[in-house]
Amino acid sequence: MFTFDRGKEFAGYNEIEKTLNVEVYFADPYSSWQRGTNENTNGLIREFYPKKFDFAKITPNELDIVVNIINNRPRKCLGYKTPAEVLAAT
Repeated sequence: MFTFDRGKEFAGYNEIEKTLNVEVYFADPYSSWQRGTNENTNGLIREFYPKKFDFAKITPNELDIVVNIINNRPRKCLGYKTPAEVLAAT
């Protein structure tokens, strides 16, 4: 299951549902609690890049480092496993 906000970038959600065989839900406007993991991940990203940061300045290598750190950080919602551990187990 994926939960998206109502941005135009998700207009092709039907294709996502078909391709990945998942259900897509849309959060209500101004209801960030309906997308808890997403909001938590945004907070983790903000530990590296402050608001209004120009993401065009990031090199692919720098991005790989940050993604690796975030994906190897234990999460309470995953039973204190890392996202990398959970993905590897599927």
